[in-house]
Amino acid sequence: MAQEETTQTEQSGLEWLRVWLAGCPGYERVRELRVDYTEPAQGGGLYPRGATELSRSRDILGGVTVRQRLDFKLNFVLPKAPGEDTGATENAEWLLEFQRWVQQQSAAGLAPHFGNTGREAETWTAAGGALQQADEGGLAVYTVALSTEFTIRYEVA
Repeated sequence: MAQEETTQTEQSGLEWLRVWLAGCPGYERVRELRVDYTEPAQGGGLYPRGATELSRSRDILGGVTVRQRLDFKLNFVLPKAPGEDTGATENAEWLLEFQRWVQQQSAAGLAPHFGNTGREAETWTAAGGALQQADEGGLAVYTVALSTEFTIRYEVA
């Protein structure tokens, strides 16, 4: 099944991002991503970590081109029984697949687009997927760093 390109309509950038992430195969194990909050029960959290200006240039007409990076931390609360290997293996495999899915979406131009100069200059990465904590109640928190780099062109008078 071919996935349609993610387009931003009247949704905020974060809502647009959550809709895109929900398209990841196996996402039903997460259920829901909340912004700046991780539900103690199974779910997840999307934590904006800020924007970084990577470069800036001005052309002879006064236009400004800015290369920028947005960083996010994702928390996924998934089932993991204490001392049980099967659930831990399934979670680890899903985290790896999630990171590959982000890369594939970026390469195919299907990831959200925050810049205004063309998709070919925009990249998404997901990295560092790892177990952060597990409890005796059978839940574990896994984290992934998610980043996008893009270019914005400003016409300055």
